[in-house]
Amino acid sequence: MREGSRNSPTEDRRNIPAGEFKAHCLEIMDIVNHDKVEYVITKRGVPVAKIVPVIENETESTPFGYMKGTLIFSEDIVSPVDIPWEVLGEEEDGF
Repeated sequence: MREGSRNSPTEDRRNIPAGEFKAHCLEIMDIVNHDKVEYVITKRGVPVAKIVPVIENETESTPFGYMKGTLIFSEDIVSPVDIPWEVLGEEEDGF
């Protein structure tokens, strides 16, 4: 792989033409994983894709599922309640 294609204005992002990426894909994946850098893949100088490192704790930072296993059911929450109740303070039956 050409050393010049790996240089870019920032240390964490590197541009690479699609043809060169295709020829060195596995090597680039290893570099991304080891050095924690991004590669922007270009076609005719236009960015078309980005390969980025996986962040190990990324799944823990999502709001989905973070409370899994913390809810405790002490009673049956599905069966109807046998206690009469009033709706909006109305005491009459019907609609």
